Amino acid sequence: MSIWWSLHLRREAASVPLARRLLLGTMETAGVDPDVSYELSVALTEACANAVEHGGAEGRGRGSEAYRVTAYLDGETCRIEVADSGPGFSMDAPPERFAPAPSDAEHGRGLRLIEELADHVHFGRTGRGGALVSFDKIVKWRADAPLALT
Repeated sequence: MSIWWSLHLRREAASVPLARRLLLGTMETAGVDPDVSYELSVALTEACANAVEHGGAEGRGRGSEAYRVTAYLDGETCRIEVADSGPGFSMDAPPERFAPAPSDAEHGRGLRLIEELADHVHFGRTGRGGALVSFDKIVKWRADAPLALT
């Protein structure tokens, strides 16, 4: 059995906790270990916050006012994708682009945090040129997890 869901959210700060709560509720219901659920929810929060802050583009119309979150829980893997219609990532960026920000920096730590919390991360572009953050994590199951998902 697999579970997936997709949300189209307005680029407003209030959308971030909504996505996080939906992910946590899905993980709890499926029987995912709470530590894994928490790590995924923090990574999702960072990706959504980036979409809200950076995900719009002037002159692109209504599409720039929204972003999409999709989560897949299939077997022992959870994949989360956050896509927006902003300027996207520069594929020519040097490796230090994602270097850790100083500990006292107010911005710039989110992408690095996602890399630390997930097993595999991809920063790319959507088909329309917006940013796409995709990350996977191997899940651990609670002892009382439904047998259909393990």
